[in-house]
This record gives sequence, C-alpha cells and structure tokens, in this order.
Amino acid sequence: MRVLGVDPGLTRCGVGVVEGVPGRPLTMLGVGVVRTPVDADLGHRLVAIEQGIERWLDEHRPEFVAVERVFSQHNVRTVMGTAQASAVAMLCAARRGIPVALHTPSEVKAAVTGTGRADKAQVGAMVTRLLRLDAPPKPADAADALALAICHIWRAPAQNRLQQAVALHASKGRTA
Repeated sequence: MRVLGVDPGLTRCGVGVVEGVPGRPLTMLGVGVVRTPVDADLGHRLVAIEQGIERWLDEHRPEFVAVERVFSQHNVRTVMGTAQASAVAMLCAARRGIPVALHTPSEVKAAVTGTGRADKAQVGAMVTRLLRLDAPPKPADAADALALAICHIWRAPAQNRLQQAVALHASKGRTA
C-alpha cells in the first residue's frame, strides 16, 4: 500500500509518502513541505498548495491519501487556514479518484507512539525509528505527514473490515 500523508497548513503543508503493509517494515519514498509566502493572497496560496500536492501525486502515484482531520482550536484563523489547505488536498485526490482518509492528531500519535498525547519530538523520534531514517524529518510538518501515512497503513485494514461488517449487518436488517 502506498500512502501520501498530508499535514495541512497554509504556510507549511507537510507531505510524505510511505509504502508498506501492516506487520512488515515500512519504506519512506519521499518527504517534504509545500510552502507558501505568508504575505501572498489567499487564493494564490491555495493554488500553490494545489500545484505542490499535484506534483507529489504525479511523482509518487499513491493508492490512498491520508489527511489530518482539522480539529477545533482557540485560534479560528489558524483553523480556517488548516481547513482550507486540507480541502485542497482532498480535492486533488478526489479529482484523481484516490480514496481519502481523515485521521485525528490523537489517532495518529497513538498509532505511531502508543499514546494520543505524544509531543512533536516523540512523533518525530518514532517516525525516524519506524522508517529507519538517520534523523527526524524537518520541519515537524514533514514528520507529521509521514506519521499520517504510517497511521493509515496500519489502521486501514481494520477500518475496512469494520465498515464491511457494518454494511453486512445493515443489509441483513433490510432483508429481514
């Protein structure tokens, strides 16, 4: 399974591609950040994010895109920018027919570190260990994107089985 993880942000949008299956060593295929100038017009920033994500999709051809689910913060301006960048990533994937999964920050942290309350340093350290890297990817947005991809690789099979069971149960209820 090849997954593009996206840690959305207007200034720094982390992107990382990981390939693998649960229970086997994972491989990082690429990691980086799509950057936009803080002083640029919002529309131009969103176009720059779109172009950056499209380049990653072209180069790596992922089977899935995992995006961090935007959660409520006290700073509405930050949440809005993150949500806008998130929507661009989802749009790029949907346009190509690539399934998109949303994962909460605590879900990602729990998947890679064992605790949903891990800090950035702990996530970076575990991403480094899991992908057998020499050093944690910088900036933290890049490491977070890889963590999203890892989370999806490890959790998607269980989530798919759960969805299939729910669908089967629902279909049996209609035929009874």
